[in-house]
Amino acid sequence: MDEKNFWTRTTARTHKRHMLAAALFATLPVFSSPAIGGAIQQVSAQDGAIIVQFDDIVEKAAVFALTGPDRIAVDVSGAKAGFTVQPGGPVLNIRQGQYNAETARIVLDLAEPAIVTGGTFSADGKSLKLSLSSVARTAFSGAVGRGKTQIVPPMAFRAEPPKRRYEVTAPIRTNVAKGLPKISGPADASLPLVVIDAGHGGHDPGAISPHGGQREKEVTLAIAKAVRDEMLKSGRVRVALTRDNDKFVVLQDRYQIARKLNADLFISIHADSAENRQASGGTVYTLSEVASDREAQRLAARENKANIINGVNLGGADANVSSILIDLTQRETMNVSADFAKLLLREATPNMRIRGNSHRFASFIVLKAPDTPSVLFETGYLSNETDVSFLASSNGQQKVARAVANAIQVHFARRIATR
Repeated sequence: MDEKNFWTRTTARTHKRHMLAAALFATLPVFSSPAIGGAIQQVSAQDGAIIVQFDDIVEKAAVFALTGPDRIAVDVSGAKAGFTVQPGGPVLNIRQGQYNAETARIVLDLAEPAIVTGGTFSADGKSLKLSLSSVARTAFSGAVGRGKTQIVPPMAFRAEPPKRRYEVTAPIRTNVAKGLPKISGPADASLPLVVIDAGHGGHDPGAISPHGGQREKEVTLAIAKAVRDEMLKSGRVRVALTRDNDKFVVLQDRYQIARKLNADLFISIHADSAENRQASGGTVYTLSEVASDREAQRLAARENKANIINGVNLGGADANVSSILIDLTQRETMNVSADFAKLLLREATPNMRIRGNSHRFASFIVLKAPDTPSVLFETGYLSNETDVSFLASSNGQQKVARAVANAIQVHFARRIATR
């Protein structure tokens, strides 16, 4: 295979086709108050099985495994979430919630890797039994990659599809202007496209260092430009910046730019501050509906407030659409993002400080593109004197850029090779 074809976007096109269906569903009507088949009465786990009991028949169930942390999710169509749970065996904790108006979601937090090896409904359709087996890490990773397994009750007891009482349509709107950012690099649309997002900008300075007054918006822009220049040296990738000057970009518009450009990868660059002046080193975040720890949750909440100006939330309407898209996101996008995050940390370690527990999960708005693998790279802390000296220097910026560029090249090589 010649070098040019090695870097073509075959992988991206395959991925985009899978993701397109999810995005298109967001234009369909959103239904309210469907006819729920049955409420979940109890979820219990033991060494070899998970038992879900309902007070009426339901339509079907879908089971899938997730990592970071390890868990098993069960989506029950035509059901309403309940409250009684009994963890046991490899199941550390059980959570329930209403995933959407007609689907209840059960999440099983695992103490050790385990997979569902089979599932059946009872003869009356009011109980679901899932066979559970502890496995090695490799087997669990394989289950994550397989996606959802559908389980349906006996035909005679299957619930009817929810009936529409009324419907509300939600058109997808975007604030992205017609003038999209310039794409730098070879004039070859078959090459991968990476969108680099310099955090903050304009009226929003981001974090401000107590050691010299450096502002996050300026540091992130300098790093983003250094990353772009480093990537372009290979001639194997195209690059676009969400901003190349000191301007404000609405959070939803940042990832919408990537989607409009049909990008293959989105990287948001940040440099945070912390109350603890000793905190230092880089961290990579990928999307999670629930933050992996309290620090990640607080950080996500603070960053997501950047759209508010004079008390008015500029991203209000689009945030609702973003939630719809996230609900429809295919698991492949999140898995690819997590894989790239690990690769980025590997390449960054020789070049810069990296925190312990350096791959984290948070619900950053800029990570919510349903069909574009995305990471947020906190390159360090402006509140730390060593970090700010490194990130504000041309030498430090070059090292960060080198780490990101190396990770991107390996990422696309791996993606194509695995296909």
